[in-house]
Amino acid sequence: MSVIQRKNYEAAVELRHELHTHPELSNEEVWTKQRILEFVRAHTTRIQFHDRGTWFYGVYRESTRQGTAAQTRDTVMFRADFDALPMDEVIELPWASKIAGKAHKCGHDGHSATLVAFAMEVDERGADNDVVFLWQPAEEVGNGAVQCLPVLDAEHVTRVFGYHNMAGFPYKSIVVRDGVIQCASVGMIIKLTGTPAHASQPETGKNPSLAIATLIQRIPELTKNAKELLLCTVVQVNVGNRQFGMSAYYGELLMTIRATYENELEELKRNLVQLATVEAAKTGLKCEFEYSDAFPETRNTKACVDHVRAVAKAQGRLVHEMNAPLRPSEDFGHYGKLRPACYFFIGNGESYPPIHTPSYDFRDEVIEVGVRMFKGLAGVHDTPPASL
Repeated sequence: MSVIQRKNYEAAVELRHELHTHPELSNEEVWTKQRILEFVRAHTTRIQFHDRGTWFYGVYRESTRQGTAAQTRDTVMFRADFDALPMDEVIELPWASKIAGKAHKCGHDGHSATLVAFAMEVDERGADNDVVFLWQPAEEVGNGAVQCLPVLDAEHVTRVFGYHNMAGFPYKSIVVRDGVIQCASVGMIIKLTGTPAHASQPETGKNPSLAIATLIQRIPELTKNAKELLLCTVVQVNVGNRQFGMSAYYGELLMTIRATYENELEELKRNLVQLATVEAAKTGLKCEFEYSDAFPETRNTKACVDHVRAVAKAQGRLVHEMNAPLRPSEDFGHYGKLRPACYFFIGNGESYPPIHTPSYDFRDEVIEVGVRMFKGLAGVHDTPPASL
């Protein structure tokens, strides 16, 4: 049965608390990346690290040390994210965030600490596979994984694994699903521009208010025939300014589109573009579109999920099978488009505060569960080989 050395666990917990104290938002993680890199370099000797600016990774090549032909071995990649959320820390913690408006309320500090402890275990004990350890930025906005995709070809990665801590599931259970485990989503902005007019003579201008109202009313008909989940959520409406002497002439409709399947998401986008274009043309409005925070569907490969199931059962873990994908999105799906992959969850407990809420903090004990799962998936030895 896979175990984790106490000193490695305690070092990872200490690092997790330090990361939590100094949160940085997506694509701003300069200190965070450097601190994790310095820490894992200081605690390993056999892993080669590659700094790629906003992200970095380490490589353990068992084949180069023991003379095994590289092509006969898998190269398994494990990914962790390290960005925080734009939220205040409102609970009292010894390691509470010191930066107003920023906090690790998703647990990425714990994910990164887990990968550090796992790297320490591989460094000391060896593995049956070559291992890539990837620390990734900017998961929360959906473009971090895209930055890191070159590692797949550069290191000839054959499989990819990652995990997320998650409330609502039994504590320390392993939560899995074949196929799509998290939905695709994208932020869409429809911009309508008319011409200004005095409020007393609105007929002399072009006001986008009616077109935006029509679009909102017609959204439900565009989502009702989907095979699986298909949502279009209005998140903000901006029309005109606080000028009572002027008729509005510019407006924006901001929506989040979310779907189990990317093809249905793309179809909804096309339908919204067509509908907005038609409505704009009726009153001579200029119509433009902008997209943000795009996430793919996170789709698991069954063989990789079966491997997770087998490792979890061998370690005596409760394996929970999900009936439907989670609605929130995750950019891990980019890796699954290019390689066999599995993203799984580790339960925080049914009544534990959910992620992205003020009362949440990562449960340190989940680090041990994550490390043991990663070790089982990589074929890490519980005792160091004689050659190390």
